[in-house]
Amino acid sequence: MAIELYNDGKHVCIMFNDLIKDDAADHAVQANQFLIVSDGEGAMIDPSGHLTYNSLVLAMHKYLPKQQLKYLFASHQDPDIIGALDKWLFSTECNLYVSKLWSRFVPHFCNLNRAEGRIIGIPDEGMPVHMRDTVIHAVPAHFLHAEGNFQFYDSKSKILFSGDMGASMVDAKDIERPITSKEELYQELHSMSGFHKRYMVSNKVCRYWANMVRGMDVDMLVPQHGRYFQGKEAIHAFLDWIENLQCGIDLFTQEHYRFRG
Repeated sequence: MAIELYNDGKHVCIMFNDLIKDDAADHAVQANQFLIVSDGEGAMIDPSGHLTYNSLVLAMHKYLPKQQLKYLFASHQDPDIIGALDKWLFSTECNLYVSKLWSRFVPHFCNLNRAEGRIIGIPDEGMPVHMRDTVIHAVPAHFLHAEGNFQFYDSKSKILFSGDMGASMVDAKDIERPITSKEELYQELHSMSGFHKRYMVSNKVCRYWANMVRGMDVDMLVPQHGRYFQGKEAIHAFLDWIENLQCGIDLFTQEHYRFRG
């Protein structure tokens, strides 16, 4: 299903949430992919692994011919995000924007020298990328969960595409309806808590991230997995929760590091 997150007639943001085929859905994590079309110019955020590539190309054609896609943005290096990088670089003129920490690793997804000159390393502090009717800001989200990790903020729609932060482990059919209130967030925590406790590195970086987002003008917070957040109440309720969450190395002890031969 294609979910229209924003459309003012000139600038459109689309989320694709159910492109993994039924025979693979039981064995692979659900993932969202995002298309931004700004006055006829396209960008794909966290574009896809092999399981979703063919379906994504077909689905996006309704909004933008693949040949008009100019930018690929990757929050980090995981295969569900850029496993199909070789196919994207072969079939488009896109460049990939990814953390400079991963810029020499992601060419391993590609054949021959296809990635040469087409991987743009994002510096740790982030950077703006200008599209025709908007600016896409690469926003630092290091260690949430990857060492070099970025989220992407669309200045026109005021959507923060938040990667794994805010993710929930739900079926694709449950994603169409956004989380809009504190009460809905609390009802969804059972599908979010375990994921964040294991995949977010520490409470320290969660707090830094929450402080940063509070200073931004965000109308939607849209993760790569599961449901998205719409409106200040839901977004700030999530920030209140995540900044107090003990996670990652906070929860580990010597007992987790024992040789059991």
